[in-house]
Amino acid sequence: MNTPEQTLDEILTLAAGHFKVSREELRPDDDFFKKLKIDSLQALELLTRLEQHFSVELPDYEMQGVSDFRTLAERIQARL
Repeated sequence: MNTPEQTLDEILTLAAGHFKVSREELRPDDDFFKKLKIDSLQALELLTRLEQHFSVELPDYEMQGVSDFRTLAERIQARL
């Protein structure tokens, strides 16, 4: 099982790869909408990819208001 730090690192790495940005540019407390310059549809694509990667399902109600990588990692970690 992943530690919270491993989960966060994997999310940052996957997001960087998916949106073709440098991993070093991303920080845990970054707002991923602003940092990656994405819209809600692109965020949904990322979320779907993360759900597949971690083999979890994140209900919509748990994701409302989540816009930073750290909180996203906490929600995923809680489902592992």
